[in-house]
Amino acid sequence: MFDVGVLFTKHPTNQTVSQGNAARLGCAVQGVTEPDIVWMKDGEKLYSTDQMFITLGEQHWETYHSVKSVQQQDAGQYWCEVEFHGLMFSSERAWITVEGVPHFVQEPPDVATFSNVPFNLTCAAVGPPEPVEVLWWLGGVQEGEPSPSPSVLHVQGVNSSVKFYCEAKNARGISVSRTGTVHIKVLPAAPVELQVLRMVDNNVTLSWKPGFTGHSELSTCIIQLSRRSVRRWDLPQQQVVVPPHLHLLSGLRSHSNYSVRVSCVNEMGASPFSPWLHFTTPESVPSAAPRNLTFELSEQQLSLKWARLQEEELQGKLLAYKVQWTLGGEAQEPLLFKENSAQLSGGGRFFNASFQVSACTSVGCGPWSPPVLVLPASVQVQVQRSHMWVGLLLGLLVATMVGLTLTALAHRRGKETQFGSAFKPPGPESSVSFTAARSFNRNCAELQESTLDSLGINDDLKNKLQDVLIPERLLTLGHMLGKGEFGSVREAFLKTEDSSVQKVAVKVLKSDITSSGDIEQCLKEAAYMKDFHHPNVIQLIGNTHTHTHSATGQRSDGLIDSISCPIGVSLQRRPGQRLPVPMVVLPFMKHGDLHTFLLLSRLGEHPFDLSLQTLLQFMLDISQGMEYLSSRNIIHRDLAARNCMLNENMTVCVQTSVSLRKSTVEIITGRAPFPNCPYEIMHSCWSPVPKCRPSFQHLVGQLEALWLSLSPAPPAKEPLLYVNLEGEEGEPCRGGAEAVGASGPEEVAWRRPPAGASPGSGGGRTRRRTG
Repeated sequence: MFDVGVLFTKHPTNQTVSQGNAARLGCAVQGVTEPDIVWMKDGEKLYSTDQMFITLGEQHWETYHSVKSVQQQDAGQYWCEVEFHGLMFSSERAWITVEGVPHFVQEPPDVATFSNVPFNLTCAAVGPPEPVEVLWWLGGVQEGEPSPSPSVLHVQGVNSSVKFYCEAKNARGISVSRTGTVHIKVLPAAPVELQVLRMVDNNVTLSWKPGFTGHSELSTCIIQLSRRSVRRWDLPQQQVVVPPHLHLLSGLRSHSNYSVRVSCVNEMGASPFSPWLHFTTPESVPSAAPRNLTFELSEQQLSLKWARLQEEELQGKLLAYKVQWTLGGEAQEPLLFKENSAQLSGGGRFFNASFQVSACTSVGCGPWSPPVLVLPASVQVQVQRSHMWVGLLLGLLVATMVGLTLTALAHRRGKETQFGSAFKPPGPESSVSFTAARSFNRNCAELQESTLDSLGINDDLKNKLQDVLIPERLLTLGHMLGKGEFGSVREAFLKTEDSSVQKVAVKVLKSDITSSGDIEQCLKEAAYMKDFHHPNVIQLIGNTHTHTHSATGQRSDGLIDSISCPIGVSLQRRPGQRLPVPMVVLPFMKHGDLHTFLLLSRLGEHPFDLSLQTLLQFMLDISQGMEYLSSRNIIHRDLAARNCMLNENMTVCVQTSVSLRKSTVEIITGRAPFPNCPYEIMHSCWSPVPKCRPSFQHLVGQLEALWLSLSPAPPAKEPLLYVNLEGEEGEPCRGGAEAVGASGPEEVAWRRPPAGASPGSGGGRTRRRTG
């Protein structure tokens, strides 16, 4: 093939070569300045590091492709190509044919079959040279005579495992195939490594590995499950398709003992079952409220009793019974009891009080029992009699009205209209009477939603709160959590635009608001909190329509657990009042306030395992939050365990300006007052000389030193020197150096602050101070 200026003067030629001998193909082209000749094989470019070009004249070149020891893989079609001015020119094509012993193009694979069932085996080999004959060997014995390739061996059946192979023969010699095996299909072996892969609430994911498959593909696996309580309950077995070898057990009971085992099935049948795997589902909150709450009231005490929950209702290990009560419409401090009874001294003070009881596990408390009103026995009898007479009178009244209505309907024919019911009396007259379907009161307008624009507050405050205002319609208020000087705190549910529901706490300020100025003063506190950014301080963020929480988790009951410490504001409308009541929306912390958590941790014979490091971490979280507030010139005025909230990560968030009542519990003991606690630090905080009291920044350093002293391997520290300060009027301060247990140099390491901590939060630096 040639074109203007390009001419192949030599082309490769066909060659037949014995296996192991050398082969050489040549190609020459004229009309190119530089040699750029490429060898091709079966459409693929051949790459050679030793390709040489021989000059035959001006713009005339020759090259060769050589194979020193030809093998079967070298057989194929060869040619050479050259590129000239963007065009590709090719030589004529030639074949290299390799002669030698046969090579296999199909070797017999392993076979899995049923006992004594016929099956076929296939073997194929080619030369050159041809012809090629195939001879079979089965179980070490020759089967029949040689036959032309390809060859099929028909086997009548075997009853045990046997080896086989084939031989291929031509004029050059004999080749032997791989050795295959005939397997007899049997039942599979039991599955192995059965385990609980995941456990989320009452859903358990199992995983296992198949045992010996019996030379047959597994199709399904059978799962047997039983629940162990007083006696064993065998649940219906389940059959799942495999692979994958996974299965989700859903809808299990909380805090229950289960046993599970697995068997797998192939063509022959089911395997034996795996050994039983025993597991226990996690605890949950009780599913029912305690029943039959009764009381006995005397001048000396009030006795309460209620029925214990059944095991399946408790759904966990009973931690305590929580009793909440109201007096005069105001919620009182909840009470905790280990047994299903309580004796409260001073019976007279509980007159007209309402009591409810709930069972609590380590996960939380269940539903509340119906409220029971405490009244003396004589009053109860009178109330019961009054209720009985009222019921009788109401029954008679209803019966009379039903009778009159039926009598009237019997004499009228009714016709429903768009607006009510029309009745036509019998007789020739055509008069019609009418009963309205709905009545309207034009003097009772519906409450309009309050906005910041309708309050008349100053523009700066309005602009700052606009993006954190939560419409009241998205809030559903629940029962009261606490009540104090500034108002009440209630449980609530906040609906978001994507229809999810977040459980929150709402601080409802007192309703004695008479002017926009009062509302403005209440909202200034929330507006100031908008700029709080610290992991240990509850802060203000935008409303749920325009902002996304930094971290949330979806729960199985549809609620969202908030992980950070954000809040917002809302305005509660009041019937008959011009001005709304401001509300501050706070996160509903999973573990509640620190005060209640510490009380729960020390109840019963098996209390929570709270290490001293954990308790010190609580104090350190509070100190870091207060250090942050102090750096912003904020005085809390009501720092107590009840105003410190615990999120699901066991991080304490300081809650500002939610005053309920004076605390009587401290962190280390959970009791009052003060044994077994870092007394030197506490004593320094109580110094009568204000200048001698430690700053929160100082407290952070002291608590970090204590925390590190309890750690098994504290990090490298630098010396930190404390020198006693003189107080007012020359009085020496106590509790400075003593608070860290030294009167001279003391080594204190400062820990890295939590993620998101801002400068001034008390972490992330090592420094030396002198007094």
